[in-house]
Amino acid sequence: MSHTFLSDDWFEAVEGLRDEAPEPTPAMKELTLNIVVAGGPDGDREVHMAGGQFERGLVDGAPTKLTVPYDVARAMFIEGNQQAAMQAFMSGQIKVEGDMTKLMAMQAGGGAPTAEQQAFQAKLQDLTA
Repeated sequence: MSHTFLSDDWFEAVEGLRDEAPEPTPAMKELTLNIVVAGGPDGDREVHMAGGQFERGLVDGAPTKLTVPYDVARAMFIEGNQQAAMQAFMSGQIKVEGDMTKLMAMQAGGGAPTAEQQAFQAKLQDLTA
């Protein structure tokens, strides 16, 4: 069954996969990032990424906050389309507040996804409408 990206049902389904999540890259493991996803079907959603995992709500003390359009967030986080992220950033669709070096470190340290990460990405795609 597929769920709308960032809906409560989607979060519950993703939480059910936590035990299967592969080890994040070192850059992702150390990153805490607040993200406001704007213009989604359920309105704006506040989430954060910590240790390579999505969580609901923003966290105090995160060094960086992104504001990202819904379609770009879906392309980045569900489809793994980093080109969409770069294009959106260069065109000003992604707004960054705080420590930009954290994003640069994430991009530089990302590398190609492992087979385990690709398999997990496919599971996320399958449960996302």
